[in-house]
Amino acid sequence: MPKKTQATFEEALERLEEIVRKMEGGKLTLDDTTALYEEGIKLSTLCKSKLDISRKKVMLLVDDNNTMKEVAFDETDE
Repeated sequence: MPKKTQATFEEALERLEEIVRKMEGGKLTLDDTTALYEEGIKLSTLCKSKLDISRKKVMLLVDDNNTMKEVAFDETDE
């Protein structure tokens, strides 16, 4: 069976919005609310991670002998 790929940022954000709507509705049991909260925390962490990676991939400006040059972020530097 193929491994499920990780959700995209947009998919995770959409699911987070759905979770918020359900929790704000106030018609969930305590167990359901707790389970959705846990899922929401995981999705929030995923979104933050994806945003951090994207931010780091943006071209960085580096001072090179008083001359600015663009340098691409290399994920292997982490």
